[in-house]
Amino acid sequence: MAKLENNNIYLGDSCSLLKEIEADSISLSFWSPPYFLGKEYEKGESYESWQNMLKTVIAEHYRILKPGGFLVINIADILSFEDANMPKIMGLNPANRKCNVTKEMILKAKEEHPDYNRNQLAALLNCSEQTIDRRLNGNNIRGGRYAIGTHVKLVGGNLEQYAYDAGLFLYDKRIWKKDPAWANCKWTTNTLKAVSESEDLYVFWKAGEYVVNRNRLTAQEWKDWGYRQIWEIASVRANDVHPAMFPLQLASRVIKLYTDEGDVVLDPFIGSGTTAIAAIKLNRKFIGIEKVKKYYEIASNSIKEAKNNAKNNLFANV
Repeated sequence: MAKLENNNIYLGDSCSLLKEIEADSISLSFWSPPYFLGKEYEKGESYESWQNMLKTVIAEHYRILKPGGFLVINIADILSFEDANMPKIMGLNPANRKCNVTKEMILKAKEEHPDYNRNQLAALLNCSEQTIDRRLNGNNIRGGRYAIGTHVKLVGGNLEQYAYDAGLFLYDKRIWKKDPAWANCKWTTNTLKAVSESEDLYVFWKAGEYVVNRNRLTAQEWKDWGYRQIWEIASVRANDVHPAMFPLQLASRVIKLYTDEGDVVLDPFIGSGTTAIAAIKLNRKFIGIEKVKKYYEIASNSIKEAKNNAKNNLFANV
């Protein structure tokens, strides 16, 4: 297969196609991989296979990045990671109870009527047998007792290790502060957990000279976000063409900060084409890879439109 050419996107698996990119040619690779959240395009993926994919893609970057080049990965921790070893215990939420019978009331009734079974206790207390069971044995003993428990799973440490094994170094970490999840969702009403409102940007560096070019940003941009760790950028309002789009502004900031005009920007999980569109608008070259045909076609159309707009703007300024 011929080497992948600049200013094109390709349909296929990144684990294979990255091998077709010219060595030492990429100034910046910016991407957001699948998050292992059970999306349609993740069907059949296990945690282990997902991690192996990330490891393989990261490992290939040492060859294709220019010395001094950067790899920036936008990813979030898994907030609901299934773990068979997690105890099946739910937090008590008295405010959501439809029945005011308490565990103490049941224990008192059992003491007064030691020969009563669960159904008799329920009749005595004017509640359901299920309420008796839940109060005595835990909130999710019914229905949820067969469900696998979940906890938070951090992913950054794995990425750091994969990069380090490949010869890349964790240069920096930034935080994308986005819109919070709905405050009345199941996540917040049934637990003490925080609303999800941020994702991470891990910045890896391939050893080599790099340029700190202050002219890439205006003085106001440097002040507002160039040297700030937390980037406040609104989420994409409607993920109508792809279920996991990141904002054009996020890609634009990364590209402006780590590249100069004419540099090549790679996105091996191009999705709806956002990274390529940002590169076009900022006069950078790009290479994109997408394994799902319908997203590849969406990205192709969006990129074609961005190219035409850029060409028209060029002629308008002549």
